[in-house]
Amino acid sequence: MRPLDDIQATVTAIRAGNRRILARAITHIENETPDAIKLLDALYPHGGQARIIGITGAPGTGKSTVVNALTRHIRSLDQTVGIVAVDPSSPFSQGAVLGDRIRMQEHHGDTGVYIRSMASRGSLGGLARTSLDVVRCLDAAAFDVILLETVGAGQSEVAIASAAQTSIVVEAPGLGDDIQATKAGILEIADILVVNKADHPAAHKTIQVLKAMLQLGHRMQMVAHHGTILRQVDSATPPEIDTWQVPVLETIATEKEGIEAVYDAILQHQDHLKAHAAERSMTQLEIELANRLQATLLTQFLQQIPPKTIEETLQAIHDRRLTPVSAVQHLLTLHDQRKA
Repeated sequence: MRPLDDIQATVTAIRAGNRRILARAITHIENETPDAIKLLDALYPHGGQARIIGITGAPGTGKSTVVNALTRHIRSLDQTVGIVAVDPSSPFSQGAVLGDRIRMQEHHGDTGVYIRSMASRGSLGGLARTSLDVVRCLDAAAFDVILLETVGAGQSEVAIASAAQTSIVVEAPGLGDDIQATKAGILEIADILVVNKADHPAAHKTIQVLKAMLQLGHRMQMVAHHGTILRQVDSATPPEIDTWQVPVLETIATEKEGIEAVYDAILQHQDHLKAHAAERSMTQLEIELANRLQATLLTQFLQQIPPKTIEETLQAIHDRRLTPVSAVQHLLTLHDQRKA
């Protein structure tokens, strides 16, 4: 890949709305090139202004149609929209399966909309590893609203909660399990629940189930995970409680029905966040920092351990000569000995 000629000139072009340079910059970010780190460092001070909205949910709920309809509504308010759509990876090229580009053809040619599809490349949580970096690039490019749509894996998309300011979980009737949304933390990460395809005969039942589960859970979340990852917080200090009441909204996204109410709820939630904005942001950054540290330290660790040693350790676990816990300690001991 051709290096970026001038980082500062690239930043200036992105800030000025040059879409060709923006696309090239995002490609560097996706491929984690050396220039990408320099570029992100230069772009970071220019961010922090966009509304970042996450949209997640199981396949078949109509997430992309909701994103498409939301984009049209936001554009009617004369605001610009950046869309990061995380698609499944091609099993052959590892590139994105560009389903979202096809579904959003009506925005082709609109200079106020920028759509980028990303391959998940096997990352868990519904996002690609560099999704948040791409969002920050669009933020620095001065888009008013950034919509981040997950891959649609079903029950493993809770990563969106640490990437977006407002998380929307899209549900739909007639998909089989009426309590699918309550599994694996999906319900807990929702700031707004949207029941799409509300003209389906089973829509009323789905809405009632979701409202009942919200009442049972009495969703009052801690504003921050006190000292659970990197920060140590005085356990005697009671955590703040987020009293946001999650709305359950109905849409028929193909007909653009209910979309204005969804965006109004987004604005209401973002107003609600202002009281806890700093702590929520710190918590999200804490999670991101921990994840990046884990990934980087693991990579560095594996670079210093011979592949043969890893294979021998795996074989020892398989043969039940070592437990996984003991295997970790064994590898750490070998690593320390090599450093010494």
